[in-house]
Amino acid sequence: MDMAEQKFLYLTTTGHRSGARHEIEIWYVEHEGCYYIVSEKRDASHWVRNIQADSAVRFRIGTDWDTDAIASEGKASFPDDPALIAAVRAKMDAKYGWSNGLVVAVCGS
Repeated sequence: MDMAEQKFLYLTTTGHRSGARHEIEIWYVEHEGCYYIVSEKRDASHWVRNIQADSAVRFRIGTDWDTDAIASEGKASFPDDPALIAAVRAKMDAKYGWSNGLVVAVCGS
């Protein structure tokens, strides 16, 4: 599977109040072994709040957990390195023409 051709990452978080799993479809880029997504609403997004409460996530590139080449469990985090954030924003801008928001790292375990 060519990651550059895939448009979406599917991220599953655990609800910070409900404890239920929640999945979103979101734009992403790959950079230095991790995937990066951007929250337009920053920490007002429910999925960001979920990660703040529990950084354990599941994610996949593609539509099916059982058959896709890239599916993993891992951790999400909020990078604060300006050079890393700039590199991720540049890749998001190149791929989607947009990068305004909170950058979130999603890395497999």
